[in-house]
Amino acid sequence: MKVLIVGGGGREHALAWKAIQSRHIDELHAAPGNPGIGRFAWCHPDVEATDVAGQVDLARRLGIDLVIVGPEAPLAAGLVDALTAAGIPAFGPTAAAARIEASKAYAKEVMTAAGVPTAAYADFTDYQQALAYIEARPGPVVIKADGLAAGKGVQVCADLDEARAALRAAMVEGAFDQAGSRVVIEEVLEGQEVSVLAFSDGRTVKQMVAAQDHKRAGEGDTGPNTGGMGAYAPVPAYTADMAEAVQRRILEPTIAELARRGTPFVGCLFAGLMLTADGPKVIEFNARFGDPETQAVLPLLENDLLEVIQACLEARLHEVDLRFRPGAAVNVVLASAGYPGKYVKGLPISGLVEADQVGVTVFHAGTAFNEDGQVVTAGGRVLGVMATGPTLRDALAMAYAGVDQIQFEGKTYRRDIGWRAL
Repeated sequence: MKVLIVGGGGREHALAWKAIQSRHIDELHAAPGNPGIGRFAWCHPDVEATDVAGQVDLARRLGIDLVIVGPEAPLAAGLVDALTAAGIPAFGPTAAAARIEASKAYAKEVMTAAGVPTAAYADFTDYQQALAYIEARPGPVVIKADGLAAGKGVQVCADLDEARAALRAAMVEGAFDQAGSRVVIEEVLEGQEVSVLAFSDGRTVKQMVAAQDHKRAGEGDTGPNTGGMGAYAPVPAYTADMAEAVQRRILEPTIAELARRGTPFVGCLFAGLMLTADGPKVIEFNARFGDPETQAVLPLLENDLLEVIQACLEARLHEVDLRFRPGAAVNVVLASAGYPGKYVKGLPISGLVEADQVGVTVFHAGTAFNEDGQVVTAGGRVLGVMATGPTLRDALAMAYAGVDQIQFEGKTYRRDIGWRAL
């Protein structure tokens, strides 16, 4: 089987790493890919993930048997629709089904119709109306840009001043371009946050092992929100009873509602949950594998990834027994200094070979080759250092031993990944 992975970040590296282990793989490609993926696959850096026509043309020219779409933007742009129309099997939702991530207001509409527990909310396209709404509720609120904002469109506002500033940035100053022309304003949910990734074939939905991301840039969950500074799996706080409740009250009703609307969801449905005193509630849905959660979840998956995906595409996921190995996995993100704000690119990275020798797996998230062929920084999140172990403490010890081997100017990371579980 010839497989093409769309994307070039840490999530796509993890997907490629898992796909290459399949007994069905003959040839693996990635577009655009990255230097890490290029160690065992053909990369096509001239084809961007969001270049729908380019991706379809590449898949056709290479005779690809399966395309796995990593990022949200090409899903929202209709890449799966275009590939399907060209007769090329693709794993990921159609643009219509991907609206569950591409529009937070639409996701709330779906959840309301399905009776899925989530935060109370209101949505607005008029700035003055939104301003009047928050001023009538001066307590903490969450303000979300409706559209895709590269993980940066959500702000938890502690007071009215912060809420006014967030609202103005989104709706007046255009901080998120068109994504912020509509906003969703929510109540603040309290509890532990958990990420549940689930395979879906449009009818059946099956959970993977739960993970916990670390969104804040600083230790102790301080500082600005990021795309994620690390993740671990499984999550002790996510009990078997909770998993059963999430299956029954959240995942199955959502998949059924999307099917009822004529937009069946085939792909990976990501439920970002808050474990509140009243039970699990949905913070948001994503229409694809999470990043950095995938890098901690897929190493624990015992199944052949391509076999699970094939079952999803053939609407027979119900036949699959998802299996996860015992123990724990952790992914520690190494970021550029200044992330999630401005940062410098092109800084040389050393110690990658030494990290391999420690026994960790290093996923490339934001790297490139310079003119001398050296791997350099090329993003805010640069690398993910993943390790597994019989316990979380064992996995963390190995991951941080790997972190110590890798050097680049301004290397930034959190030393407390997994602190809630410990």
